[in-house]
Amino acid sequence: MDRAEAVLREIERMGERNFIPVIGSEKGKILDDVIRASKPRRVLEIGTLIGYSAIRIARLLPRGGRLVCIEMNAHHAEMARMNLERAGLSQRVEIIVNDAKRAIPRLHGTFDVVFIDAEKSEYYTYLKLVEPRLHRESVVVADNAGVFAREMKEYLSYVRHSGKYESRYYESTMEFDPNTKDGVEVSTKL
Repeated sequence: MDRAEAVLREIERMGERNFIPVIGSEKGKILDDVIRASKPRRVLEIGTLIGYSAIRIARLLPRGGRLVCIEMNAHHAEMARMNLERAGLSQRVEIIVNDAKRAIPRLHGTFDVVFIDAEKSEYYTYLKLVEPRLHRESVVVADNAGVFAREMKEYLSYVRHSGKYESRYYESTMEFDPNTKDGVEVSTKL
């Protein structure tokens, strides 16, 4: 097992014991599939927590690929930095400590993939802020589109009905709770 996989397994064990809301292995495999299929040069992660999904993404980036993470909690951002370092992936990742609503407008360039796993009621706001940084075929992955569908109603309605995205819901289960249905919404910019 390589370093990144070892750190992922460690975070999963810790997450299960203490219910740390990382994407988890089942929904993480959906995210992995998006990264593999997209072969992104630039990825944006909104809501990094302790770096679990950042490790999942960074380990699959092509040579020269970069991941930009936004995390508003400085303690969580530092834990993410340490986990990425332990996984041997820190050179591929930039972590911005700020509120995403302030950080996104300051970003430059475009993103091939955006992963959103932050304040559920703000997903629509995050998407509208990052939309100018998307191109045709950019993919947006939104975690917790099942269990938090009510809080994400505006976001889900927009990606499914605006005509700007081709969107699909992938059902799964809540991380560390196989009895609770959850899923991710994967939306490709048209």
